[in-house]
Amino acid sequence: MKLGVIADDYTGATDAASFIVKNGLRTVQFNGVPASDISSHFMDTKALVIGLKTRSIEPNNAITESLEALEWLLSQGCEHIYFKYCSTFDSTEKGNIGPVTDALMKALNVRSVSVCPALPVNGRTVYNGYLFVHDVLLNESGMRNHPLTPMRDANLLRLMDAQSLGKSWLLPLNDIERGVEACLSLTQKDIEHAHQYVVCDALNESHLTTLGKVFASDALATGGSGFAGAIAAALNENKSTQSVLSDNGVAAFYPNKPDFGLVVSGSCSEMTNRQVKSYSGQAPSFKVDVASCIQDREYFLQVGEWVLNNKSDKCFPLVYATVPPEELAAIQAQFGDKAAAAVESMFHSLIRHLRRHDLKAVISAGGETSGTVTQAFDLDGVRIGGEISPGVPWVQSFDSSVALALKSGNFGEEDFFYRAQETMK
Repeated sequence: MKLGVIADDYTGATDAASFIVKNGLRTVQFNGVPASDISSHFMDTKALVIGLKTRSIEPNNAITESLEALEWLLSQGCEHIYFKYCSTFDSTEKGNIGPVTDALMKALNVRSVSVCPALPVNGRTVYNGYLFVHDVLLNESGMRNHPLTPMRDANLLRLMDAQSLGKSWLLPLNDIERGVEACLSLTQKDIEHAHQYVVCDALNESHLTTLGKVFASDALATGGSGFAGAIAAALNENKSTQSVLSDNGVAAFYPNKPDFGLVVSGSCSEMTNRQVKSYSGQAPSFKVDVASCIQDREYFLQVGEWVLNNKSDKCFPLVYATVPPEELAAIQAQFGDKAAAAVESMFHSLIRHLRRHDLKAVISAGGETSGTVTQAFDLDGVRIGGEISPGVPWVQSFDSSVALALKSGNFGEEDFFYRAQETMK
């Protein structure tokens, strides 16, 4: 086994798995640490990905779950560990990126680790240690209004140092462009100077390719899905990928379109707001009432009745809690933390209810919502399928009975919900 990945949410796991598959490593994803022997599902697999829901929980709990995942991956023979977090570095001054990174470093006895959230294909770049979302700084993007991890700084060195035990240093763009050997020499010197976290600049895929070669031999690396893909490519260098990939370089299978599918959206990101607006104008759409989620434990039955009355073989019906920033602020002011938890609980009950009515496919927007959907289907793991948009593949249950598209909030184009269905056979 070459590569073991610990992802801090489920969409991040599928995101990383998609890039790893594209770079030639046969990959299987599990939702949480497998509780039984399921080795039959990953024969000949070169990468194992474990999706957790640790991004926004208490740091100590995130550490415990991540270390359990690490122990399992090592027991399966993984030689390289990758801690995957969002390309927008979703975290707070309490964590959880820093605390989990520190715990993994201690467990693996490593002195220094890479920090590389850049994902140029989706507009996430790092320059002089500052993280950009397209052409604006992270703290000036829609992430400044994130309900769980509002990002108020774009400097990765400050962000990392504020939530971890060590000290960061920058591997700057001009040195990355000098090539692999120059980077290796610099990283060795700074380890000797007691810097623990190597924050990496990256503006394009070429920079990620170089960084992948620099850090592929390390026991531990951290970052976004693009860096995970670059490490996979370096590990797979000079190996044939024909058994994994189709001629155009992406995973071969796309699921069949079932009679009954659903789109659910809990993300309030700028892109998801645009996607919901685009899709709701032409497909059956139901806006979730937050107060009802909090006050009525049976509210999912009302929503479910609407879904069943609006099934369509042309466009899956949409159930959404996605709202613009000003409405989100009003909801948070009125209900506080109860709002998000109640909405996710309703989504969980809704999916479990609709499973009894032969629901076979779900397109989900938002990391928390996607985790809820996956758990509601009781899936131990999934096979990684064809890409819908960069970082968003179709995934399928091991018995091929359920297909899911799990999208991080800001990923995908405005027509993503349509596009996902159009890729189905």
